[in-house]
Amino acid sequence: MEGVSFTWDLFLLLSGAGFLAGFVDSIAGGGGLIALPVLLFIGLPPQAALGTNKLQGSFGTLSASYHYIKKGRASLRGAIPGIVFTLAGSLAGAFLVQSLDSHIIEPLIPVLLLVVFVYTFFSTRIGFNENPPKMRASLFYLLFGLLLGFYDGFFGPGTGSFWTAGFMFFLGFGMTRATGHTKIMNFTSNIVSLACFGLGNNIYYAVGLTMALGQVVGARIGSGMAIKRGALFIRPVFLSIVFLTIVRLIYDTFV
Repeated sequence: MEGVSFTWDLFLLLSGAGFLAGFVDSIAGGGGLIALPVLLFIGLPPQAALGTNKLQGSFGTLSASYHYIKKGRASLRGAIPGIVFTLAGSLAGAFLVQSLDSHIIEPLIPVLLLVVFVYTFFSTRIGFNENPPKMRASLFYLLFGLLLGFYDGFFGPGTGSFWTAGFMFFLGFGMTRATGHTKIMNFTSNIVSLACFGLGNNIYYAVGLTMALGQVVGARIGSGMAIKRGALFIRPVFLSIVFLTIVRLIYDTFV
């Protein structure tokens, strides 16, 4: 891509893909399923595509987080312990992935995501109402922040789905509130990964910032619709994204 000037077609493709990725990601996660193939399609090397995806995705998660917080569907102050532990876990994962093969955990992730999918599919009322927590918030953030932060820094796909399911099952959050807090955690681990890719010169900034334009708008509209319509709207999108993530990981691992 270096030395290739932007055309209107490329600009529209990137910003349009960013919009769609931001819209979907702000509702149920999985925006990378849309953005990453586009980045590979236009010719970015795999590592650069991953790094550029983190750049544009960070704008979307920031936009969605701000909107959820502004509308009172997520608490930044309450999420501070999760931010701290997610940051620590992400740093450890990003550091370790440089010396270990991340493929060792690939076969396990589709199985865990399948558990999330089946549980959410058959628990037809989960996420529609707030429920009593099954775990203290401080312990939840300690465990999930370190584990999912580490996982996102080390490997990544499905992190948002695990966060959302964890918030609903262990803390009793409704689906809208769980999604809002998930965006805060996603943004935290995205920033760590982004810094690591930046240090490795694996970010195409012009491409990433072009997609980010669409990301910000898409995330704003998507989070607004999720807040307005609630679990009835989020649930089918969430299940679809989890299913597509499972299919993609099985394909990447075994095909």
